[in-house]
Amino acid sequence: MTDNVHQGHRARKRFGQNFLHDPHVIDRIVKAIAPKPHDFLVEIGPGLGALTEPVAEKSGHLTVIELDRDLAQRLQQHPTLADKLTVHQADAMKFDFASLVPTDKKMKVFGNLPYNISTPLLFHLFQYADQIENMHFMLQKEVVMRMSASHGSKAFGRLSVMTQFFCHAMPVVEVGPGAFKPAPKVDSAVVRLIPRPVSERPDVPAEVLNRVCLEAFNQRRKTLRNCFSNIATAEDLEQLGLNPGLRPEQLAVEDFVRLAQWLHQQEINK
Repeated sequence: MTDNVHQGHRARKRFGQNFLHDPHVIDRIVKAIAPKPHDFLVEIGPGLGALTEPVAEKSGHLTVIELDRDLAQRLQQHPTLADKLTVHQADAMKFDFASLVPTDKKMKVFGNLPYNISTPLLFHLFQYADQIENMHFMLQKEVVMRMSASHGSKAFGRLSVMTQFFCHAMPVVEVGPGAFKPAPKVDSAVVRLIPRPVSERPDVPAEVLNRVCLEAFNQRRKTLRNCFSNIATAEDLEQLGLNPGLRPEQLAVEDFVRLAQWLHQQEINK
């Protein structure tokens, strides 16, 4: 069990804790984040401070959100970090990120996210896209591939559509299991997310688009005619320029947006 203990802290399975310790990988991630002294930086799940220390050194100050009470306390009492941090002992999944940032600034958010909650946490953060300048997250490599996948590929799905609706997504660093203690059973990668400005985002409620994606990818082997049968007829799809014989992963993000806009209009007109 000793490989689960790092810097005197036992990794807690229920929090999905895997601590980054490889200095070369840490350096590459910090370069990708590119922290500067006037940035408003927010780290989710700082853990034992592997990224927190070098980022705080370059920026002078950052805000951290840590669920684990012991780790939050450890950071508050850290000999060199304590005065550079604002620590919130809280659950990032329920946290109001808008409450952190002054009106004239945007946040840069980063973190080594627990893989067991990464998708719902990303969906929570997308709500704050307009207050965020960029995000850098360490995730399971497969999740990063799904976020940045193009339509027509096997990896393309709900996470691809929702991520690309809100952000430009690109993988920036690949990380093997050996960079962590304990080592996860999967490869990891860092994704860079740059929120699209409001003017670039199509006018459709995110929850309607999410519902369309859920219908589409719930049974992804079905054709559009079948998977959208709860919300649209084959004739409706054809009028929207969508071939009812296609499968969901063959549609582009803008096709999902068009269907969601149509569905939202139907609901308004009811």
